[in-house]
Amino acid sequence: LPQEASVFRKLTVEENIRAVLELQQLPEEEIESRLTGLLRDLNIAHLRQSTALSLSGGERRRVEIARALATRPNFILLDEPFAGVDPIAVLDIQKIIRFLKQRGIGILITDHNVRETLGICDRAYIINEGLVLAFGKPDEIVYNENVRRVYLGENFRL
Repeated sequence: LPQEASVFRKLTVEENIRAVLELQQLPEEEIESRLTGLLRDLNIAHLRQSTALSLSGGERRRVEIARALATRPNFILLDEPFAGVDPIAVLDIQKIIRFLKQRGIGILITDHNVRETLGICDRAYIINEGLVLAFGKPDEIVYNENVRRVYLGENFRL
């Protein structure tokens, strides 16, 4: 998913997701079943007939994730998923990422919001000036002296 909004703003939430499902040339009953499941799983069923233009940042992110899931991917790249969303939406996105992990979908996240990202990932790479400064489990990253000096600061806590 790109950092910038990628929904079709003039279409409804349903139409945004349906467009991706229809590209797969599925039978209509399967399209409807998968559409309903995605709306339910991402807690956007109540927005089904809302235009994408009227969505909050967090709601828009959920629609984008639903569209990505409509292709039944093995991996998803999330580019700055926490950018431009309110604190409640951050928690929602973290829940969605956990849900994706439970479904066995690999997730690659690029984000400057270190606290939010380290709070949900299994492994992290910190890149500074184009080079990998450190990699490992979140706790290893947080306590890495080089990472604290160059990127996080001495007072950083998860």
